[in-house]
Amino acid sequence: MTTFGIEEEFFFLDPVTMLPTDVADDVHRRLAADPRWEGLAQREFLASQVEFATPVFEDLGDAGAALIAFRREVDAEAARRALSVASVGTTPDAPHFPSITDTDRYHRVVRDMAGVIADHQMSGLHVHVGVPSREHGVAALNAVRPWLPLLTAMTGNSPLWRRHVTGYESWRTVQLRRWTTSGCPPRFTGADDYDRRIHAMLGMGGLTDLALIAWNVRLSEHVPTIEFRMADAQLTADDTLLTTALCRALVIRAVDEFDRFGADLWRPVRPADDPDPDLQPELLSAATLHAAHSGLSDGAFDPATGVLVPAHDLMRRLERHLAEPLERTGDRALVHELIGRLQRDGTGAARQLAAWRRNGLAGVRRLFAATITAHPSTAASTRRSDGLPVVAADPAGPIPSNG
Repeated sequence: MTTFGIEEEFFFLDPVTMLPTDVADDVHRRLAADPRWEGLAQREFLASQVEFATPVFEDLGDAGAALIAFRREVDAEAARRALSVASVGTTPDAPHFPSITDTDRYHRVVRDMAGVIADHQMSGLHVHVGVPSREHGVAALNAVRPWLPLLTAMTGNSPLWRRHVTGYESWRTVQLRRWTTSGCPPRFTGADDYDRRIHAMLGMGGLTDLALIAWNVRLSEHVPTIEFRMADAQLTADDTLLTTALCRALVIRAVDEFDRFGADLWRPVRPADDPDPDLQPELLSAATLHAAHSGLSDGAFDPATGVLVPAHDLMRRLERHLAEPLERTGDRALVHELIGRLQRDGTGAARQLAAWRRNGLAGVRRLFAATITAHPSTAASTRRSDGLPVVAADPAGPIPSNG
């Protein structure tokens, strides 16, 4: 079974102003002292953030139980301090310049990127999917590129910035475009091409180490995975699980095709509904910004035709495109259910905007409180016989934070 790991990031917020609150060091010390979270709870770039870098999983149900267990823990930590906690791409309000976690590396990033850091106050969802080799990983990068705009549209959860409605469902995506690398990566001819091109950028534009590569999908430099980074941090564990299931299925299909066709991966006749592997980078860039702006409300970029089509239809087509790998992993019923829920309830951004329009910051605060520990779908919930959540690590250990 193809393995995966998840990185979820959380903001601690003042419950009245919704400004980030710099308590993450203290929260991290408490969590790291607990054997359940030792090595899994991580500090992040901002002094108001903590991250859950999960163990390596094979089963989505186990992952769902672990996500909820950690979310309950950070919710309890927030309650001890009379604070709010949220999994969102950007906070509803933000200071002019953030407080940074006190590490040499993070201080170097601030010096190198200077004014860019003023707006680099964001949280993402990162999904790692195991690949057999780096060559398989590059083949998967090439295969998933055309779907990244749709995945961005499905996962927007940052519509508010400094008490303003931005007009974008993923303002985080817009902010990330300032970095040396962002958006959809180019196509690569193989692992050697990928490694040569990423190393050629080192030392330029603040890219002082490979962990700062900010493409929406990349190869990990620490573990044998492909890492999806297009998603904002998600309101609920169910939102995270849907993204994870789709990412894993996309990689499984790409690996299967690489094993079948090898160097001739893209030479067989392409079915009409399959994505075009040669989509121009400028088209994918425009499609990603469209997705960040409109989410699922104004057409989505069709990777087969290169034009906008109804987003709900395209999500169901992605589901059909991935039917076989989803069946293999046992995730097909769950994905069908959660896509239906997304179509009904909207993205995290849409839910935030509805709460904001109803009652401003107070409405958003109530939404965060209602969603942070919302229980996953029954189909994705696995419990041990003693009633405790499944959080035991795979022998491969936790997915490291690449930051």
